[in-house]
Amino acid sequence: MNYDLIIFDADGTLRRCTVPGQVCPNAPDQWELLPGVIETLATIDWGSPSRGRAGLGIASNQAGIARGYLTEELARMMLEDTVEAAAGFRPVAGSIELCPHGTREGCSCRKPEPGMLLRLMDFWGTPPEKTLFVGDMESDRGAAVNAGCDFLWAADFFRP
Repeated sequence: MNYDLIIFDADGTLRRCTVPGQVCPNAPDQWELLPGVIETLATIDWGSPSRGRAGLGIASNQAGIARGYLTEELARMMLEDTVEAAAGFRPVAGSIELCPHGTREGCSCRKPEPGMLLRLMDFWGTPPEKTLFVGDMESDRGAAVNAGCDFLWAADFFRP
């Protein structure tokens, strides 16, 4: 893979909710990493694109914030914890984007809108043609298309 920046969706891509019938975690004890995540991410030389290493970003819709299930601070902390568990390091400040809006709020950040991906590319100084977005939903694919970057399904990226 020849990308300067790899952006991941969180839920259904890096982690899954452990609460039966609940799609996304609302507390730190409600998620676990998906199989193959640690092993795959360990093969990537993470760091800064400006130093010839791949930047890591997270772009995650977090509608539970708008619904009052969790705070934005808690959602961000759980995403940081997800990166640390998956990649073995705390994410760089500014490398996590989350959309706290509900599905009907019409914001520019909720996937499939490209806002989060564009901000991450700007943060890392990486053009769309050197960026890959990995996700598990059609809205993830749509965000990549709208941002002009490549997309890969999580099941293909983390394939053993």
